[in-house]
Amino acid sequence: MTPRLRRCVAAASLALGLQAHANDCPPEPPPPGAAEIARAAAQARDRGFLWRIDKGGRSSWLYGTIHLGRLEWTFPGPKVREALLSSDVAAFELDFTDPALMQRLQGALTTAARESAALPDDLAARLRERLKAACAPPELAQALPPELLGATLMLMSTRRDGLDVGHAIDPALAQLARQEGKPVLSLETPEQQVALLRSDTPAELRQSLEKVLRDLEQDRARPLLLRVAEVWEHGRADELARYRNWCDCARTPQERRALKALLDDRNGPMAERIDALHAGGRTVFAAVGSLHLVGPSSLPSLLAARGYRVTRIALQR
Repeated sequence: MTPRLRRCVAAASLALGLQAHANDCPPEPPPPGAAEIARAAAQARDRGFLWRIDKGGRSSWLYGTIHLGRLEWTFPGPKVREALLSSDVAAFELDFTDPALMQRLQGALTTAARESAALPDDLAARLRERLKAACAPPELAQALPPELLGATLMLMSTRRDGLDVGHAIDPALAQLARQEGKPVLSLETPEQQVALLRSDTPAELRQSLEKVLRDLEQDRARPLLLRVAEVWEHGRADELARYRNWCDCARTPQERRALKALLDDRNGPMAERIDALHAGGRTVFAAVGSLHLVGPSSLPSLLAARGYRVTRIALQR
């Protein structure tokens, strides 16, 4: 998934339960019925990216996810399901199925929104227009700090294309793990994830928010997300590895610093946590955003440096 739309933003959208509100907005689709769910489950196939990591005679797994999707994407295919069920522990960036953790997330979002300085009038007006265009509740502007509001609106831009955070595979996998009686762990904290998208200065906030608004106003965010989703669905790893060449998100020094903070700087602590679990005698199924699995500072590279034999698993598409 794109760095601007990291897990904390998806979690915010899920936790807030975004709903359409305006008369000219399409009604929310009804929840899928039993027959529709059964069809999706029966047609489950592998998507995303899967790696096996071996050390000490035990195998753990890294699975690259996307944080929005379609109903059929919430059902893992045979190899991903087997990897999860064969592991002792399931680990996610955040465990969306943990009510206590979701309360902490809501608290972190509320605190961040309260501490945010008032936006300049021009940016505030443009954000209100984007909220209206997205059929998002206007109170969302008070519930989220502006950086996360902009990123959430980007996520919502694909809802009319059938992609939604409510169909992200991460919480579906966590729920499956719980149903199988496996411990489910978070590799990060809600406070860490909310802090990731906060700007350090008003000037930095204006620069990043103006880009988000331009991308929304000129309909550039939606095609990018659709391409990322297609890359994930079809497992095009080489294309994903070139993400920074086509995302239009690494042109300025500020954008490159943001990418480093949102990807590279997080991979080290996550690799350390996964290694500690595996070294402690428990095999791990670690599901994280797919961009954490490509590049020289990726989780596979960092774990290989820690002595793991790392193997990319071909998935049947």
